[in-house]
Amino acid sequence: MFPTHVYIARRAQLKRTLGSGLVLFLGNREVGMNYLANPYPFRQDSTFLYYFGIDRPNLVAVIDIEHDREILFGDDLKIEDIIWMGHQPSLSEQAEAVGVREVLPMRRLLSFLKRTRRQGQLIHFLPPYRAEHVLALKDWLNIAPQKQKASASEALIRAVVAQRSYKSDEEVAEIERAVNLSVEMHMAAMRSARPGHLEAELAGMVEGIALSAGGRPAYPIILTVNGQILHNHYHGNKLEPGQLVLGDFGAETSLHYAGDLTRTFPVSPRFTTRQRDIYQVVLDAQLHALSLLRPGVRYLDVHLAAAHRIAEGLKALGLMQGDTEEAVAHGAHALFFPHGLGHMLGLDVHDMENLGEDRVGYSESQRRSTQFGTAYLRLARELEPGFVLTVEPGIYFIPSLIQQWKRKEHCAAFINYKALDRYRSFGGIRIEDNVLITKTGYRLLGEPLPKSVASIEALRAAS
Repeated sequence: MFPTHVYIARRAQLKRTLGSGLVLFLGNREVGMNYLANPYPFRQDSTFLYYFGIDRPNLVAVIDIEHDREILFGDDLKIEDIIWMGHQPSLSEQAEAVGVREVLPMRRLLSFLKRTRRQGQLIHFLPPYRAEHVLALKDWLNIAPQKQKASASEALIRAVVAQRSYKSDEEVAEIERAVNLSVEMHMAAMRSARPGHLEAELAGMVEGIALSAGGRPAYPIILTVNGQILHNHYHGNKLEPGQLVLGDFGAETSLHYAGDLTRTFPVSPRFTTRQRDIYQVVLDAQLHALSLLRPGVRYLDVHLAAAHRIAEGLKALGLMQGDTEEAVAHGAHALFFPHGLGHMLGLDVHDMENLGEDRVGYSESQRRSTQFGTAYLRLARELEPGFVLTVEPGIYFIPSLIQQWKRKEHCAAFINYKALDRYRSFGGIRIEDNVLITKTGYRLLGEPLPKSVASIEALRAAS
């Protein structure tokens, strides 16, 4: 938990921005894996954490702006709970730690909200993303589930996005802790991988590193020899000489700030010539993208610059052809690079995605592209100091996508389908780092993690 004044200041800023109404924050509840007493690991709602900081289930908080009240609703543990869970700080103690003076039992919430509605006071809430929240809003505010998304407060969404987008010094320090722990995880994987290992052995090892440091994975671990599957969570393959391992994983700290790194390395001590060539194209694209980062630059333009570098690199290898500008304009690069260059990072690995990607990653004057590939860009707006984001270009050879495009002769003026046949079993390569946008440029977060061909091969050879 951050110091008390941090949470007080965050709530004060939100109150100034909204000006009126009552703000309802729904904390998360525990969710049973196969019955309620055997729950999934608890994860508090990120916006609740941002403003109230209390990391325990079954809480609701309100900020009554007109009456200058901040109330935490919840119940202290009963002796039956303490027998199983041990003594826990009281809700009043936890509320005091984040500067909230008023604590009421949960049974008082419904009557409180009914009274607020009778008085005609506007109630702000965020779009629900959990079923229990949908049911609660139906009971508490009498809003049908199918109408809740449209009924969510646009003013609150905009205020939260505007506030959480700019990371404070203490947030950057916490993200950097997550990134450094993520670096440890990746170094362990790159050092330990051997022919004959299962992907699951490496995935279990890196998850254990996060857990042993008091954290957890920030998202389901991607660690696979089938890197052409962008979000591949299957870990049953055996590592074989000549394959590539793509590892996309990061740690979440005890305060729930995330790191998100990707590295790709050979199972053998060295890359093959073909692997080295493709890897260098991805690395050149990433380094070029990084060099462009500064306030005022649209991340859409950085994405397109990385796509341009990828197309140029693939042209040099004989896989693409024709005019590069036209190829990128027609989206031909997306056969190999079918996702966006990056996204915001913070309390969520895709920060604030539950509030809507377009609200977080696009300005009011921007519209998301409908073109395949660029349509998946989560962050396109102008960069500003305090933004923390990922930079993660990749090249993938996806057999089903290649087959579909070839059959339709899609972008045939720009793609050498005959040469591409030799790469169908190649897999995929992605390189990802996390950066803070500063007043003059950017700062790479975390300790250095090898990413040049020479440094990765040296690490693999020494292991």
